[in-house]
Amino acid sequence: MSKLAFGRRNYQLMVLGVILLAVGFTVMAMDKEPYGFGFLGLTLSPIIVLGGFITEIFAILYTPKEKK
Repeated sequence: MSKLAFGRRNYQLMVLGVILLAVGFTVMAMDKEPYGFGFLGLTLSPIIVLGGFITEIFAILYTPKEKK
């Protein structure tokens, strides 16, 4: 029986991180200002994308506590 590299919670966090990344890049593409110099392109979407990357790093490094 092969065991997966990560636990269920790790994969859930990874999916959440990918969703955050997709939402961040979508919001960045929605900016109507030229060259993306509006609020969406310069402020909001980079924060969302950064949150997605932080979530991905946390998902990889997360180790659940073992139950007794």
